[in-house]
Amino acid sequence: MSDIGWKLVDWSVAGEGTLWLALTLLAYLGARWLQGKAKGNPLANPVLIAAAPLIALLVFTHTSYAEYSHGGWVLLWLLGPATVGLAVPLYLNFVEVKSALVPMIVALVVGSVTAVLSAVLIGYALGADIETIRSLAPKSVTTPIAMGIAKEIGGIPALTAAFVIITGGVGAICGSALFNLAGVTDRRARGFAMGVAAHGMGTARAFQVSLQAGTFSGVAMALNGIATALLLPLLWLLFAG
Repeated sequence: MSDIGWKLVDWSVAGEGTLWLALTLLAYLGARWLQGKAKGNPLANPVLIAAAPLIALLVFTHTSYAEYSHGGWVLLWLLGPATVGLAVPLYLNFVEVKSALVPMIVALVVGSVTAVLSAVLIGYALGADIETIRSLAPKSVTTPIAMGIAKEIGGIPALTAAFVIITGGVGAICGSALFNLAGVTDRRARGFAMGVAAHGMGTARAFQVSLQAGTFSGVAMALNGIATALLLPLLWLLFAG
């Protein structure tokens, strides 16, 4: 009888997860439709548009993130293969990427350090507690890596995921305007900056602009993820200790 009870609970949890997964996919498809109607306007970012009604529904139904993640983990897992898939445009543009290797390394170091330090200093300035600051530090890294880093340094992975989405959304919406304001016209530089600062959402936006910008953004996102995953836990232990 006990075994039957556990099986019923498992089926109930699986069914609830499937419901939230279906709602997430429907919300995203609706957001993509709206983006098409807006002719690709960066303000019509499909991730942010889809997230808003889902968050409202979670709050209204008093559903916790843990309950939602029973279905949402599938999408989170798919971020890994999607990131690996960026190797295709890299292969197609390898010669061009290789020719810009030195300036990319310099930009990666400066961008990675700036992303982490700015997050930590802003957190301290606003009076955030140490756990929140640890969750905020890897905000410019793609979600799976950022959540792993947050767990490693004592942050809250779910909170980190929220910071990552906010960071990516701001970068995807404001990136092009900021580049125009700063007079940055090189698509390689614009793409690389988007990848370092705004990870996957910035890369998706860069691909909408051009294949060249998207390729450099994908390279930057991957390199920044590796660099931050290797260095941030070590630096945190060094300075926190």
